[in-house]
Amino acid sequence: MYLSDFIKERLSLEIYSFNKEELHAISQKNKLSISSDLSYLTKKGEIVPLRKGFYLIIPPRYSKQQKLPIELYVENLFKFIERPYYIGLYSAAKLQGAGHQQIQKDYVVTMPPTLLNIKKSNTNIHFFTTSNWPKKNIISRKSDAGYFKISDAILTSVDLIYHQTKLGGINRMLAIIEELTEEVKLENLKDLLSWYPHRSSLQRLGFILEELQADTQLIELLKNHLKDTTYFPVLLSPKSKEKPGAVDNFWKVDVNIRLENDL
Repeated sequence: MYLSDFIKERLSLEIYSFNKEELHAISQKNKLSISSDLSYLTKKGEIVPLRKGFYLIIPPRYSKQQKLPIELYVENLFKFIERPYYIGLYSAAKLQGAGHQQIQKDYVVTMPPTLLNIKKSNTNIHFFTTSNWPKKNIISRKSDAGYFKISDAILTSVDLIYHQTKLGGINRMLAIIEELTEEVKLENLKDLLSWYPHRSSLQRLGFILEELQADTQLIELLKNHLKDTTYFPVLLSPKSKEKPGAVDNFWKVDVNIRLENDL
């Protein structure tokens, strides 16, 4: 089978990626000829070498953008890498209808060791790692290419808060968190509280929910959870050379920046 036929077959099955092992398994050509064909189709813009040995197929409807929605290939990418993953942060928010801003990057959370970010053609993927892999709050969604994993609304919110210094700050994400929390059910938050390890992020979340006048049931559940623990003052916006001062709220959050919706 020729590479062009192989790609047509993949697209007919709504599969938008492949790896070299899959190609070698069906091709009668030698490895040198396969490499030459891959190079030719890469120059034509029909495929993108995303990671060593892993390729994206760019069908005609995406040829202008030269970029695929990440949900069409992320499952296959992480099967190839052999790691758990979930689409998270701004990418998850956008897929859940809370992405106000045009994001040029895709965000994926996985386990250590750190993965190098990918910037190939118009594809730009930023990887975040966590050693505390979620025991709950990862859900499956369906795309044209099959199922993929994504953080639910409450995990997306606390992930944004936890990584705020790398993502433009709390004000950039305030409107997104407000929309996400409208989708959070009490059970979702209970699930999160059963395993989530970062108490400071929960304090900031509680403070923000109060400021946004979110569902009082969610706020009370967070308060009851923190009442049973020992927690210490934290800055709303972490700064490397700044320590929290006096606090006058239940959450022990030192409001060191003015909350302003960036939209």
